[in-house]
Amino acid sequence: MKATTTSAIRALECPEEAPATAAGSPAAVRWRRARRARRALTVAAVLGLAAGGAAALVMWPQPRTAVPPAPGPGARALSAVETGTPAASADLTALIAERVRHLRAHPRDDESWAVLGAAYTERGERSGDSADLPRAQRALESSLAARPEGNARALTASARLALARQDPRAAAGQAERAVRIAPKRWPGYPPLIDAYRGLGDDKAAGKALETLRGLRAPEVVVRFAAARLYRDRGWREDAAANLGDAVVAARSATEEAAARRLLGELAAERGEPERALGWFDGALRVGPDRSEALAGRARALAALGRSGEAVRVYREAYAGRPVPEYALELGELHESLGAERDARERYDVVRERVRERDAHGVRGGLLLGALDADHGDADAVGAAVSLLRDEAEARGGSPVVLDAYAWALFRAGEVATADALYREVRQKGGRGALFAYHRAEVALALGDPGSARRGFREVLRVNPFVSPLVGVRVRSALAELGEPPSGGPEVTHGPAQPVTSPSPSPSPS
Repeated sequence: MKATTTSAIRALECPEEAPATAAGSPAAVRWRRARRARRALTVAAVLGLAAGGAAALVMWPQPRTAVPPAPGPGARALSAVETGTPAASADLTALIAERVRHLRAHPRDDESWAVLGAAYTERGERSGDSADLPRAQRALESSLAARPEGNARALTASARLALARQDPRAAAGQAERAVRIAPKRWPGYPPLIDAYRGLGDDKAAGKALETLRGLRAPEVVVRFAAARLYRDRGWREDAAANLGDAVVAARSATEEAAARRLLGELAAERGEPERALGWFDGALRVGPDRSEALAGRARALAALGRSGEAVRVYREAYAGRPVPEYALELGELHESLGAERDARERYDVVRERVRERDAHGVRGGLLLGALDADHGDADAVGAAVSLLRDEAEARGGSPVVLDAYAWALFRAGEVATADALYREVRQKGGRGALFAYHRAEVALALGDPGSARRGFREVLRVNPFVSPLVGVRVRSALAELGEPPSGGPEVTHGPAQPVTSPSPSPSPS
């Protein structure tokens, strides 16, 4: 603005040379009057600028401001990986290519190595190709080698990589180091929250979320973190409210699609497949990556009894993102339809994909243990108990892992041990339709039909579509149990035991 102002003043003061005439001539008098008028105008302009007068500036035409171009694929992906929010696979590929070219010329750029590692991790998650995860590890090791101290960016990306490898304990360690180095740097907190969630440490996750709220994080980041934690706690309405805000605050189509997909999953968990289908269809209309929303749509279609469509959509989802979780769900749908051969083929695919991911550092014990506990022979069930015991030790008090371990114990015939573990899981916050179903089966095996009946009815009340096989089993079990006998609690639960008053406690001195 200074240069513009100076040139404007110069133009006003010296528009032309004075006429070469006598001082008292009429022409000279007119020139002096014009010069005084121009000087007065100049002084007014300068005073207006000094006083911050924008009105003075409008006297001169302003240059047109060019509209900034929309960010390219690499810039969009960079914004996403630096904030830990979803990015489109195509954008991530563009960002990876840009960083690789840059690092060939600048191999000691620790920040670019960290960005490259985060991009590989995110692309591996989005595409289902676990081969990207070792690439991410090598990039992050290069970043830490270039800057071994104070490298919070690389540590944060390392925490996300550990989460992608199903290792929340390692993720917590890396994220804790990142926030110790830079406690006011908010990108370290979302992976820390997710790591604590994976370990079942609800208190620590809640504390980290409150810290994140106090920092200048984008609203969509806070909303996603809060929704995931509230969903774990069973606060589905609070989770849905945060995801609704995330839809509005989304800065990209990928973020909006992720929020809509999670809203669909919440609706499905509430036993509302029609509403879930609407959210999944909305995510498919918005987002560039379709596989996760397609898998959700397939679940909703199966719950609505549209099994043929569900099989087709599951296959489309797996083709775009070949993760073993989708193969397991499709196998169980085939089994519920009586297609045993197709189911076995899908279960073999699960085992093959778990082995491939294991070679890339991804823990597969939870998924493989759940598969063998539900669909394996006696030897496989025994192996599932061992696998899930290891997972429970590695993941601390996660209710999801403890539930799976207790179920494997039950399937192996250790009913009393499973029952004791389920009591612990309940204290740690175990909830949901699948958890209620498992507890009901244990109660039935222990000869407690009243508790079993209540558990099976809870499944139908919370989410009767928890899985095709569970839904069929729950209705069959309730039909076998029938209605509770009349006659009050003495008939249902046996005669009441006498209650004795406790001895009085000694009075304090």
